[in-house]
Amino acid sequence: MLLEKIEQVQKEFESDISAIGNPDDIEKIRIKYIGRNGIVSSLFEQLKDVPKEEKPLVGKNLNLLRNFVTSQIKDRKSSFSSDEGSDDLRDDLTLPGKKYNIGSRHILTQTLDEIKLIFKGMGFSVFNGPELESDYNNFEALNFPPDHPARDMQDTFFINKDFVLRTHTSPVQIRLMNSMQPPVRAIMPGRVYRNEAVSSRSYCMFHQVEGLYVDTDVTFAELKGTLVSFANQFYGNDLKYRFRPSFFPFTEPSAEMDITCYMCKGKGCKICKYSGWLEILGCGMVDPNVFENVNYDPEKYTGYAFGMGIERIAMLKYGITDIRIFFENDFRFLKQF
Repeated sequence: MLLEKIEQVQKEFESDISAIGNPDDIEKIRIKYIGRNGIVSSLFEQLKDVPKEEKPLVGKNLNLLRNFVTSQIKDRKSSFSSDEGSDDLRDDLTLPGKKYNIGSRHILTQTLDEIKLIFKGMGFSVFNGPELESDYNNFEALNFPPDHPARDMQDTFFINKDFVLRTHTSPVQIRLMNSMQPPVRAIMPGRVYRNEAVSSRSYCMFHQVEGLYVDTDVTFAELKGTLVSFANQFYGNDLKYRFRPSFFPFTEPSAEMDITCYMCKGKGCKICKYSGWLEILGCGMVDPNVFENVNYDPEKYTGYAFGMGIERIAMLKYGITDIRIFFENDFRFLKQF
């Protein structure tokens, strides 16, 4: 019966094709099975003698056999070709090795890691909080009443009347003080959001690090000593510094810290707007109203807080003049660090 012959021919072909040891044998196999006078061709000639009712089934199996033989021969040819090419490459030990580019941490991550390392060395812990924050934690608990004019200082993304994208990381201070009693010594890094026009000096999203220390008998002198120590470790010991009076709703008294311009050494240049000074952070003693909002006794405890923008710190240290470049993923910029 022709169906049995077809099955037998397929088994013989599978045995022959598996025994091929070199490319020359492939052509012999092709001629043997699907050449003009090959085995498969002779089976097609016998199809005319098959009863009419069996022809559809037998014809289908013959076509499947021919297609199988053809595809197997083609695959074996391809495998020999690829093996020959790969052997040539693998055996040529004179070829140079491939160079792989190794990624690096983003300059903002490097800056933040350095800041955290310095403050950890001074006894500060690191805490994080949510970027979607309640209006109460972001404003009211920090001495921003609903009608306080200081709210106009911060352009806010409101999710609804009760929740905002945090405008600073100070809400983490509120969460921390609500969860533990003094002494509290911690820094709070993270992303913050402000509804500002994007320019070379401002962006709608940036990063901050804020710090808090609360205990009995904490003084402004300790605040100054901590920040001067940070500046010396981060920028170098040859800089000068100054503290200028300022205003923040959650600290009283408040100040801003300047350092001598690292580019011109205080002589005046474009980076420092020819003043010789660069502002690096804001700070102050925690307002007693904030302590009352977290159930700390303002008669017993005092504390200080400070905050700095990571982008600004990095821009000042590395002479970067456009904040937008931090977020553009330009390899020419990123590879410099």
